[in-house]
Amino acid sequence: MTGETPVGSRQDVEDAGRPLALVTGAGRSAGIAASVVLELARAGWDVAFTYWTPYDARMEWGTEPGAAEELREQVASLGAGTFAVEADLSDPTVPARLFDGVERELGNVTALVLCHCESVDSGLLDTTVESFDLHFAVNARATWLLIREYGLRFRGPHGSGRVVSLTSDDTAGNLPYGASKGAMDRITLAAAQELAHLGVTCNAINPGPTDTGWMTDELKAEMIRATPLGRLGVPRDCARLVSFLCSAEGGWINGQLLQSNGGMA
Repeated sequence: MTGETPVGSRQDVEDAGRPLALVTGAGRSAGIAASVVLELARAGWDVAFTYWTPYDARMEWGTEPGAAEELREQVASLGAGTFAVEADLSDPTVPARLFDGVERELGNVTALVLCHCESVDSGLLDTTVESFDLHFAVNARATWLLIREYGLRFRGPHGSGRVVSLTSDDTAGNLPYGASKGAMDRITLAAAQELAHLGVTCNAINPGPTDTGWMTDELKAEMIRATPLGRLGVPRDCARLVSFLCSAEGGWINGQLLQSNGGMA
């Protein structure tokens, strides 16, 4: 875990009385996580976020130098405290150290939003054991460890806590991703029961195919044809739902797997 960049002191944050969200996986400006970070900041939250450059470096879109710093500056310009951490969530020691750093810089976490992922296409016949294990380490095990740390450390008023994860129902041709995301959403939904004594709501969102720069023109056209609203999903569609679920108004929604995909068949 490296690259920690705080903005604003913990005392400043506590004096302002703003709730604090921790959002994972905000490494790309075009991604859903970055949009979630900004949407929560607009809604009055302080926001800590993680990113992991080596993952982007081995994906087809490559790295985006300066993206985390730019996002940090955007959040700060909205009057929010923020803290950016480069974190390898495949390392089981990172979640506890991540919470230590966030608490030290900004205070106790009110909402945990899990947008991180490992996603490399492969199917039943060509997935390697190493790839399968890495997907489950990042998408499932890290989800469990992060929610566990959150539950052990939560200090907010009963009913104020939030856990939201982003899942997927993609499986064929994307076996380790889809299977590990399925584990992710089941862990999240279990937390709705196991964290009930804390008054924490826990929900999973399936945003469907979202235009974050990975689709070919042919795939975009196919997705538009399959969606009744006749357009692609964009990151802010999901971010607005996350913001609502984290709000007081969203506090009665709990233990749900929400399809937020424009009615895509």
